[in-house]
Amino acid sequence: MNRPIFKFALYLSLLIGVGLVGLWIAHSKHGGKAGAASACGQGQASYWYDPMYPNQHFDQPGKSPFMDMQLVAKCPEVAASAQAAGGGEHKPLYWYDPMYPNQHFDHPGKSPFMDMQLVARMPDEEASGGAAAPGTVAIDPRVVQNLGVRLAPVEQGQFSRVVDTVGLVAVDEHRIQAVQVRASGWVEQLAVRAVGDPVKRGQLLAAVYSPDLLAAQQEFLIALGSGDATLIHAGRERLTLFGLSEGQIAHVEKTRQTERRVSYYAPFEGYVMELGARQGAAVQPETMLFQLADLDTVWVNADVPETQAAWIKPGDKAQAEVPALPGEHFDGQVDYVYPELTAATRTLKLRVAVKNANKHLRPGMFASVHLLGVPKEQVLMVPTEAVIKTGLRSVVIVADDASHFRPALVRVGAEYAGKSEIIEGLALNQQVVASGQFLIDSEANLRGAFDNLTGSGDAKPKDADPNLMPAPSAQTSGPGQ
Repeated sequence: MNRPIFKFALYLSLLIGVGLVGLWIAHSKHGGKAGAASACGQGQASYWYDPMYPNQHFDQPGKSPFMDMQLVAKCPEVAASAQAAGGGEHKPLYWYDPMYPNQHFDHPGKSPFMDMQLVARMPDEEASGGAAAPGTVAIDPRVVQNLGVRLAPVEQGQFSRVVDTVGLVAVDEHRIQAVQVRASGWVEQLAVRAVGDPVKRGQLLAAVYSPDLLAAQQEFLIALGSGDATLIHAGRERLTLFGLSEGQIAHVEKTRQTERRVSYYAPFEGYVMELGARQGAAVQPETMLFQLADLDTVWVNADVPETQAAWIKPGDKAQAEVPALPGEHFDGQVDYVYPELTAATRTLKLRVAVKNANKHLRPGMFASVHLLGVPKEQVLMVPTEAVIKTGLRSVVIVADDASHFRPALVRVGAEYAGKSEIIEGLALNQQVVASGQFLIDSEANLRGAFDNLTGSGDAKPKDADPNLMPAPSAQTSGPGQ
């Protein structure tokens, strides 16, 4: 190969390469300046950063090495002297940290409390939160977004007052019946011998020999033989008073024979709660042979807190669940509300009547009770988290628009399922702050907005909670000084 030609080709390649590199550098510088100018208007960007990693700075625009997103230009703050030269009305009154709005600073910079830049308070913003709109605070929409403020509408609809409590399953005392003898004698036959034994309707329970009952039967037969209607009626009434049923009296009248032992039968299906006599025992007229209970319906005795006692009245629907039968629900209704309050627990006792056709509910079982009060028609509701309770009053932050907020005193009624009933203080379709309201509450304290609620000229509301938003002692120096 010819050496001069080779040298010429090599020099030409080097010149072309140097030229391309120069063009690329010039283009990069021009493009960076254009990007900075377009990002910050006519000014130059101080640096670029990834919003997810704001502490990491870059000299040129481009794509973030951490996230799949473009870097954001950081435009320099306009100097206070330039703002003053352009007009005193554009000079910030002070700078503050949104997390500690009561702390004022004379110069911009980084907050000494939080890892964030201070925010300027402009005169027009102060006016919008003061004289122009009494009781209203104006917050920069960017700050509102940073605080994570979430709005919720004031809704209208039914509001069910539901009380969740616990209770114990008990026997329905309306369905307890005693089997008792009315003449002295002896128990010659005892068919049911243990407490808790089940009985069927019409089942033989016991047979008692009583001389007095035997004599009354003989007198009734004599009256039948005489044919005297008055004597027959008197004899029949005496047997009835001794406790014989119409069927037993009819059997004596039909057979014209006395029964040495009088039998006692179960009046309904149930179980033996008490057993008052044993086989062969002597009985007197006041002796109770059996006490029977019917479990077709049972009671659930529950306690309701004093603050919720006024919500429930007899006839309200209820639902019970027992741990022994998971997934099974028993419907019932409030049968009775006791008149006396339990002083030790500050609760009101009530009983719920529950159908127990399958006999699954047994006395003594523990039960969870859901009491469903009559729903209120057309009440106002807001999310429970939107209500700020200070102990002396309840406050809701109302959003007039995206950047203007004001506190409103409200009366709160019942609360259930994350909703609170508003008795007064709000109107339908108003927007309330459901998240971030405590930070706006601090901003309202800064502006003295709560003074309009109390009618006081004090800068601090009477019930302001110093622990709600702790802040260091007040100062007016620049950050870090």
